Amino acid sequence: MVLTPLVYWAQRHEEIYLRVELTDAQNIDVHVHEKVLRFRAQGHGAKGQNEYEFSLEFILPVKAEVSHKSTQRQVNITVRKEQRGWWERLVQERKPVFLAPDFDRWLDESDAEMEIREKEEKRNRLKASRHKEQGFVSLKTGFLFVYNLVQFLGFSWIFFNMTVRLFMFGKDSLYDTFHAISDVMFFCQILAAVEVLNAAFGVVRTGVAPTLIQVVGRNFILFIIFGSLEEMHNKPVVFFVFYLWSAIEIFRYPFYMLGCFNTEWKALTWLRYTVWIPLYPLGVIAEAVAVIQSIPIFDETKLLSIPLPKAVGTSISFSYFLHVYLILMFLGLFINFRHLYKQRKRRFRTKKRKAN
Repeated sequence: MVLTPLVYWAQRHEEIYLRVELTDAQNIDVHVHEKVLRFRAQGHGAKGQNEYEFSLEFILPVKAEVSHKSTQRQVNITVRKEQRGWWERLVQERKPVFLAPDFDRWLDESDAEMEIREKEEKRNRLKASRHKEQGFVSLKTGFLFVYNLVQFLGFSWIFFNMTVRLFMFGKDSLYDTFHAISDVMFFCQILAAVEVLNAAFGVVRTGVAPTLIQVVGRNFILFIIFGSLEEMHNKPVVFFVFYLWSAIEIFRYPFYMLGCFNTEWKALTWLRYTVWIPLYPLGVIAEAVAVIQSIPIFDETKLLSIPLPKAVGTSISFSYFLHVYLILMFLGLFINFRHLYKQRKRRFRTKKRKAN
């Protein structure tokens, strides 16, 4: 005796939906030949655990491709109509007793047309929003690429200029670094303030605090320690500070440039997340040496000293602030080193997961 499951149906202008009440269905066989759909499967239906089957002869032709999806409670079947249109009924002959409307999905023809219009409007809104978003993304990508390119060119000029001068003039190049390089370094470090704004306004996803510490720290050394004290211009420490700064950036900025277009060069990625490990602490040590060398100059010149009332008869030397700044400098080193180490660990851990 052939057992038939309960079948519920609904339609749209282009598709027929069938819901077969069969729990934990297995060995499902669904196919369409001409206008007839045949179904056979094993599962738990109205007559318990058995093999169930049925066939339906549609009133109009349908496409041979039929899709089905089985869940724990039912089997959902989708059949595409040969021609778009609304059917008055589903089957050629009298409706079988096991077939009933699926009121959960049932729509009249007018409601189906409204559903189509709503989907089309939603699709158009989504397309418009994506177009607007893509326009913003492309604008942001172009801005970040140009910024990183300018910084890369600037720091590359500094690094290679200093390298060539070192080979040509030897130790003598250490003493006139400020006069030869400072203009470009001033430009690059002023422009670096953009990175703080990018982090603050979410243009790039990175922490504001580490970026602010690095930019403010470098600009303090550049403008206050080197820029305001002519006596520091001929110090060899200027060479080491500038050289270490630029050695880090010539790997960082091209990495960001490639990232603008979701492109990666493995060697560059490794250098960007590794080269800072020796260079960053060395750079901070060179900056600390520059601060220590500037302290007696500030004491002697009274530059940037804070005047006190005449009753006290003295002033507070800027060197006191520099002693505090030395402590803050190494605290900033710890914060940034920790931040960069987490970045490196996260980056290479993610790459390992992708490889596995």
